[in-house]
Amino acid sequence: MERIPQQTKRPTLLVVDDHVEILDFIADDLSDDYDVLRAEDGYQAIEALADHSVHLVVSDVMMPGMDGYELCSRIKSDVQYSHIPVILLTAKNTLQSKIQGLEQGADAYIEKPFSPEHLHAQINSLLSNRNKVREYFASSPLAHINTMAHSKADEHFLERLNELIHECMAEPNFDVEHLADKMNMSRPTLYRKIKAISDLTPNDLINVARLKKAAELLALGGHKIYEVSDLVGYSSQTHFGRNFQKQFGMSPSEYVIKNKK
Repeated sequence: MERIPQQTKRPTLLVVDDHVEILDFIADDLSDDYDVLRAEDGYQAIEALADHSVHLVVSDVMMPGMDGYELCSRIKSDVQYSHIPVILLTAKNTLQSKIQGLEQGADAYIEKPFSPEHLHAQINSLLSNRNKVREYFASSPLAHINTMAHSKADEHFLERLNELIHECMAEPNFDVEHLADKMNMSRPTLYRKIKAISDLTPNDLINVARLKKAAELLALGGHKIYEVSDLVGYSSQTHFGRNFQKQFGMSPSEYVIKNKK
């Protein structure tokens, strides 16, 4: 596997193909807009995923050893990588091959030969849609965390995460250290997964979960604002109100009035 050096803070793509000429062509074309990693087979691809934060995978289907279907299946079934979109490229122009790719969890399926413009558009669409989902979750008071799940593994991970945060959110000192311990994950692994799936740090996600629970309680109308602040782990109502305003664009009292209307 060879890394193509690029500027930082751009999405990182992993391109996988056993034909070096095709691999070089795709990687060079995408490198104008993305930081690109290259792998010549599925095993190199798994190594790259372990070593780098990858935002999207473009893989050929027909490869010796581990083919694109198996690579896709491994990505989508591993909680560390299951959030990563996968585009499969293939010369197989049959309905069955497309069904097989989708059954393995592929997010898109492009037939060879393909136009670079088509691939660019598909990549941009997938990344843009993921960003919109993240923004919707973070800015919508009652949007559930599972709105960010793009696979069964993601769904199980997020459900467990949400359950643990809700169990402990009344404790003001509950943080990423406690969460990583309860999730039986190392702090770096948990950080990487949460950051990739939500674009939030674990501590930011805990705070968003507190505020969303607060919004739920306020919408039900059974508690005063200061009571809700305590229930979700804020020791200061002022701090709670400031964070609620910043997250949802309205104060807790404005949110209560909005829901009454």
